[in-house]
Amino acid sequence: MTDVNRPPEDRIGGWTRLVTARPRLSLLIALIFTALAVVAGSGVADRMGSGGWEDPASESAYATKALEKRFPASQPNLILLVDSGKKTVDDPAVAAEARTLAKKLSGEKAVTGVTSYWTTGAPSLRAHDRGEAIIAARILGDESAAGKALERIAPHYRGAHGPVEVRVGGMVAVRHELQSTIQEDLLRAEMIALPITLVLLVMVFGSAMAALLPLGVGIIAILGTDAVLRGLTEFTDVSVFAQNLTTALGLGLAIDYALFIVRRFREELGRGAEKLPAVAATLRTAGRTVLFSALTVAASLAAMLVFPQYFLRSFAYAGIAVVLIAATAALVVLPAALILLGDRVNALDLTRLLRRGRPARGGEPGAGWARLARLVMRRAPVFALATVAGLVALGLPFLRVEFGTADDRQLPSSAESHVVQQHIREGFPGGPGGAVEVLAEGGSTSTKALADYSAKVSALPQVLRVDSPAGRFADGRQVAEPGPAEAARLSDGSAEITVQPKGEAVDTASQDLVRTIRAQEPSFTTSATGTAAVLVDTKDSIADRLPWAAAIIVAVTLLLVFLLTGSVLIPIQAVLLNALSLTAMFGAVVWVFQDGHLSGPLAFTTSGDIETTLPVLMFCVAFGLSMDYGVFLLSRIKEEYDRTGDHQAAVEFGLRRTGGLITAAALILAVVMVGIGTSRVTNTKMLGLGIALAVLMDAMVVRGLLVPAVMKLTGRATWWAPGPLRRLHTRFGLSEGESTDATTGGEADGRRCGGKGGGPHGKAGPQGKGGPHGEDGPHGEDGPHGEDGVRGEGEKARDRDRVSTGR
Repeated sequence: MTDVNRPPEDRIGGWTRLVTARPRLSLLIALIFTALAVVAGSGVADRMGSGGWEDPASESAYATKALEKRFPASQPNLILLVDSGKKTVDDPAVAAEARTLAKKLSGEKAVTGVTSYWTTGAPSLRAHDRGEAIIAARILGDESAAGKALERIAPHYRGAHGPVEVRVGGMVAVRHELQSTIQEDLLRAEMIALPITLVLLVMVFGSAMAALLPLGVGIIAILGTDAVLRGLTEFTDVSVFAQNLTTALGLGLAIDYALFIVRRFREELGRGAEKLPAVAATLRTAGRTVLFSALTVAASLAAMLVFPQYFLRSFAYAGIAVVLIAATAALVVLPAALILLGDRVNALDLTRLLRRGRPARGGEPGAGWARLARLVMRRAPVFALATVAGLVALGLPFLRVEFGTADDRQLPSSAESHVVQQHIREGFPGGPGGAVEVLAEGGSTSTKALADYSAKVSALPQVLRVDSPAGRFADGRQVAEPGPAEAARLSDGSAEITVQPKGEAVDTASQDLVRTIRAQEPSFTTSATGTAAVLVDTKDSIADRLPWAAAIIVAVTLLLVFLLTGSVLIPIQAVLLNALSLTAMFGAVVWVFQDGHLSGPLAFTTSGDIETTLPVLMFCVAFGLSMDYGVFLLSRIKEEYDRTGDHQAAVEFGLRRTGGLITAAALILAVVMVGIGTSRVTNTKMLGLGIALAVLMDAMVVRGLLVPAVMKLTGRATWWAPGPLRRLHTRFGLSEGESTDATTGGEADGRRCGGKGGGPHGKAGPQGKGGPHGEDGPHGEDGPHGEDGVRGEGEKARDRDRVSTGR
């Protein structure tokens, strides 16, 4: 049959012809692309960083770089924790061995600023019980170079040395262990998620052949994104944490997209369509929805590009790449595979053994979801209020969130760098590593000016002591004269001043202290850095750019959902309900990871706060995934509403057709995210488990209960749009329907609905010959009350079609 002679629903579009003209060639190109991606993306993890939480344009970032250059000893990133065993650190044998180790470390390549308790006598470098003391130094270079230097140096110092035992810690060790732990955990997560995902796909499709297709798309997406990230590392910093998102989204979205495309293709075959028309109908309907979904998810992730922290920007790079590659593979590779497979897409039905001996289940597929939809819509106010109240209640713990910075407690409690930092936190005075470092430059940095400033700062109630070139100060007065160590705090008209707070490194008092120090007005210019200062700058940076990120997400979502539905109200509903679906995730994050509930079963160490950038990341990812499911549901509701003009029936139809599929997709994505959540790194665990909870709540609660309840309450007004916007949608909008919205009228609608005049009620009016939808409408000659009595022939044919396709 030529394309001209085909009915409109079976005509072959240009895109279908393009991707199916040479299917074997398309698959060969995909195979070559995947092989090249494996080569291009190899070793990408070794080129990634494990930091990126700081704003590079902040005051703390400037001070850190300046101090590192002028006073490297003030910014140690390597710590050797020396344990004297049964002796004290002042024992002559212990002191001699420690000085030998410090001298040896000073001679190491790329190491500078070596200092220790035994050379300075600083009380902050000695434990309260005098059983441990510190040798500190700085390894020069970026994260990658410092990590390689640590690998070379650490084995020569770790372990027993005469009367002492040495452990290696410091930020460079923490980041190195984070990187290696994430790589190991990611491999384990893939080994857990892939076989479980395959089993679930077989259960969903009932066919091993169909189940392999989503995994193929996922592998292409993951490997392709690794290659993209490898290329980006040549130009910018990329966080190693982004690889977890690559795996999760690569599998999750590929499975989502392939589920809907393969399911639609099988429905078209079930209707008796040939392979090529079936692919054409699939791309015209589910393919459009996949495109809209990919754009929505990509827009949510792209919002993270407005933040300066490369930790967040890395997730945007990885997320956008994996979404677009997954969508491209689903819209290019899958159609080619489906053309070659045809009916064999249903081959290798592994569920027959499970069904053997069981009676066949009766009823229409999706009937349970249809009953749920009817129940919810009958009691719409009750379900809407109860669901909203429940979700809000689950999110209440987030109101007491405390933001902090990522540190060694991200690692397992057995990790060496975690052990070192924990010993320092618990056993050393003033919490070494939590000091506020102040760079003084410009103006008058005379000894007297520095002494006056140091005395004033030391008098602040949150300050334990101040060390400066003018000496040591406490309680507003000088307590020690300057010595050789203090003299080293002057360099080329610049000075380094260390303010030791009384409390924890990043508690509220320390953050307030940073603000107070920055508010001082000495005769010289000051720049403050340190853990608390970095946190203050990060929070300010996030707060400054968060409205822009939210505006981007909301604006793009409103636009895309409007183009999909032609409604003004539905996009607003989608944004609000999606945001509401995330409340349980944010409440659980605080209750579990900040408050420490379930820290035993989940095997993590709580720091009493949440890393500042993580909620932003989780919101962008979870919002995009929620919109993914929302688009699939709304597209089928819109399709049925275009066909019948019956709002309530369209909502029921949409839930019946997509409820089980969305739930299956959410369950599979949750399995992938839980696999990521088995990580030993707390942030990764939080990301995986939190998003798993979010997608399950969205798919099962919001899509199953809240959406039908709200759409019932808004009624036909759900589909309203003013004239100019309606014309805009007519021209530019896309949906899973075959033409424009039935409610907008026009000649095309009249033809589709069987009317003469084209309006929603046809030429004959609401109850005339055409009924609501013209001659073939629900109340026309072939409708349920046509010439054939209670059920006309047209309606019977539609019912047979629905049963045969699972509609």
